[in-house]
Amino acid sequence: PFQMGMHEVTQDQYQKVMGTNPSKFKGPQNPVEQVIWNDAVEFCRKLSEHPEEKSAGYVYRLPTEAEREYTCRAGTTTRYSFGDSESELGGYAWHDKNSGNTTHPVGGKKPNAWGLYDIHGNVWEWCQDWYGDYPSGEVTDPAGPSLSSQRINRGGAYYVTPEDTRSAYRRYSTPGHRAIHMGFRVLRSSIK
Repeated sequence: PFQMGMHEVTQDQYQKVMGTNPSKFKGPQNPVEQVIWNDAVEFCRKLSEHPEEKSAGYVYRLPTEAEREYTCRAGTTTRYSFGDSESELGGYAWHDKNSGNTTHPVGGKKPNAWGLYDIHGNVWEWCQDWYGDYPSGEVTDPAGPSLSSQRINRGGAYYVTPEDTRSAYRRYSTPGHRAIHMGFRVLRSSIK
């Protein structure tokens, strides 16, 4: 059991935990961007150590690729969390056809069926996993390979085509890749 962040980590949230805001597209409710994989992991570590979170027994981390796709789909098997129609995407996502080539405040589009916002578009989201081929056969809650040179990114971004925001679309980047389209979402689990 886990809880996925309702939206991507905002610049305001990142500033409160990390004391800095590396983003190019400034806005307190815009997703933080220009974070490398280690920045996202460090944010999760620091948030987990916050006294209120620690006393509640919460631990934060990046989602695995499987957890990210599972929560994106929200029980669907369609191209997008809301169905197969690309013509409806603008109601759910910031992408190349409607973003003006910039990020936007989180939560400004419709959520998926499980109440998650910006699950398609806005910024690419770092995942916990290393990139690799999918395992053969049926698996439950798989994790990526134990080592690779690339980390998984999911969700699409403000500058990509609708095709690249599909629920199943995956891409990868080196962990040190710092870009104006790279952000993250946190996963919370409980140790109590």
